[in-house]
Amino acid sequence: MHIYTSIAALRNARTKARRVVFAPTMGNLHDGHIALVHAAREFANANAGTVIASIFINRLQFGQGEDFDKYPRTFKADCEKLTAAGVDHLFAPDEAEMYPQPQRYHVTPDPEHASVLEGAYRPGHFRGVATVVLKLFNIVQPSVVLFGKKDYQQFLILKNMVRELALPIEVIAQDTIRADDGLALSSRNGYLSASERAEAPRLYRQLCAVAKAVRNGSRDFVNLEAAALAELQRYSWKPDYLTVRRRVDLRTPRELGEPLVVLAAARLGTTRLIDNIEI
Repeated sequence: MHIYTSIAALRNARTKARRVVFAPTMGNLHDGHIALVHAAREFANANAGTVIASIFINRLQFGQGEDFDKYPRTFKADCEKLTAAGVDHLFAPDEAEMYPQPQRYHVTPDPEHASVLEGAYRPGHFRGVATVVLKLFNIVQPSVVLFGKKDYQQFLILKNMVRELALPIEVIAQDTIRADDGLALSSRNGYLSASERAEAPRLYRQLCAVAKAVRNGSRDFVNLEAAALAELQRYSWKPDYLTVRRRVDLRTPRELGEPLVVLAAARLGTTRLIDNIEI
């Protein structure tokens, strides 16, 4: 695996690649990231492609009081994992390379999609995400990009950005990778204490309970959501939301037969976890 820290060097390497499959990350890689990279490698092998990954912790998407400064930096271990997973090139710039001057131009997603759920609790988060991802797209110029579904709202916003800005990129979604007890793999799981880690799968179980009720025909979303939130609160969680929404736009369901997703975000101790299940 070749590692590049400058935009110029990565672009020079990119000229030798015909079809690029891209996996952007913030590092501190876990098995979910590596599953994404394996999928990128398989796609590239089937299409005579090259796999490029990136590691960049993007300050723009962290709000005041969030964990930018303590976000784990595990670059050496990350490189070993990416090499083993078959990445051809790694783009790993520092802040001075990505933002040589304060970023004055930003991508602002449609507030209808970006100001609800995560956007309501993390104002400006999706603007920071969309801005850095578009910048990475301009640098890497991928033909295909892979995103995980754990950050469901983020995936939806980025997929819409690609479509509405007519970017020549195919967006592929990968299912959430979970531990044996159901907890969605996340870099922030490392913040959990031993007792919190044992409790953490309850979030997934509540999502499953709501999803099962909906699959069995229940349309009483308000009471289903309230019961799940109350159950979390009984075990000392501090939920921000647990809600059933339409997959296409994250609005409240209106008609029978719409593809749905149940999403949740809740704090366990000092760690904020998010998860979702498509119905």
